[in-house]
Amino acid sequence: MKIAIEGCMHGDLDSVYKTIQHHEQVHNTKVDLLLCCGDFQAVRNEKDMDSLSVPIKYREMKSFWKYYSGQEVAPVPTIFVGGNHEASNYLWELYYGGWAATNIYFLGYAGVVKFGNLRIGGLSGIYNGRDYCSGHYERPPYNRNTIRSVYHVREYDVQKLMQLEEPLDIFLSHDWPVGITDYGDSKALLSRRAHLHCKFAASVQHKSDGSVTKFLALDKCGPGKKFLQIIEIESEPGLFEVLYDEEWLAVTRMFNSVFPLTERRANFSSASMNIQESRECVRKKLEERQFKPFEFVRTVPAHNPSQRIFDSMPDIPQNPQTLSLLELLGLPYLLDSSPVTGERTAIPASPAPPSDFQTYDSEEIPIDDIDDLEEIAEAKADDPTRE
Repeated sequence: MKIAIEGCMHGDLDSVYKTIQHHEQVHNTKVDLLLCCGDFQAVRNEKDMDSLSVPIKYREMKSFWKYYSGQEVAPVPTIFVGGNHEASNYLWELYYGGWAATNIYFLGYAGVVKFGNLRIGGLSGIYNGRDYCSGHYERPPYNRNTIRSVYHVREYDVQKLMQLEEPLDIFLSHDWPVGITDYGDSKALLSRRAHLHCKFAASVQHKSDGSVTKFLALDKCGPGKKFLQIIEIESEPGLFEVLYDEEWLAVTRMFNSVFPLTERRANFSSASMNIQESRECVRKKLEERQFKPFEFVRTVPAHNPSQRIFDSMPDIPQNPQTLSLLELLGLPYLLDSSPVTGERTAIPASPAPPSDFQTYDSEEIPIDDIDDLEEIAEAKADDPTRE
């Protein structure tokens, strides 16, 4: 199986897919899967821009809307996780994972799927110690604080991943693992500059069983940047398609009773931990639908270059994929619950983020440096002594 790995998409799907197709033509081969490690920017229309955490002058429609509308179809199955520059209102619709567009699958805030005989897991967002133990209290429309905190990794999602007993073949994240630079050419990395937008490879040998974990980070899409790498993995012959993972959905079903939907920390002790019972229930349901995810459905109008989208759309549409999955698992829909009480109720709309929620000097700052400044600002907020 040939897998293309891409760093940060930043909404430039057209360029990435064209690069893959060029590789296929030159090498007379076929890429079976594309994996994207965050900052996908699944912006469907103008209103989604309000939930995109980048300075106003860097907000662009880019090309995802074409794939959302059906004007274009991804030429290779694509799986992605979220980063810290996302249309967070759309990703919240698909908190449990689902098709963001035809042939483009979002793993959710945390998730695991099967593709062929590979088991692929992922965690969306970036770490911030201030919010790690909080619940998912952010709701669209976001204000100047929640537009940033919404993409901070939460303990709840990490704990769900920690329940997995069966091994993963591939894991996607936007953040680099702590200490990973010790296992690669860190000197060369620092000579270029230590920033996530770069190519970096590492290999970690585990003393316990002698196995090796290979790590790869890549740049964002752009001319002259190392943003794409093709790897080949041995796989069994057969149809390659995205399928639900039984163990992951069993964990999701088991933990949903303690889903923290306010700022309060999840009470894990009150979760039902009978994983075998949960798996048996999930297995029967999945076998009925051959483990296939529910079909992609558009929930809002797509961008139209000749027509503006008005603000009459609901802030949190109930995505039919999410509703169907929850019905399959016998779980209630909670994504529109109150961020104060956690109960489902009508939530008054709050003002959209002010246009000056992010300010910089008048000098034009490259997007790479914006990432640096944002992460430094967040780190200093947690640790004022940090340089």
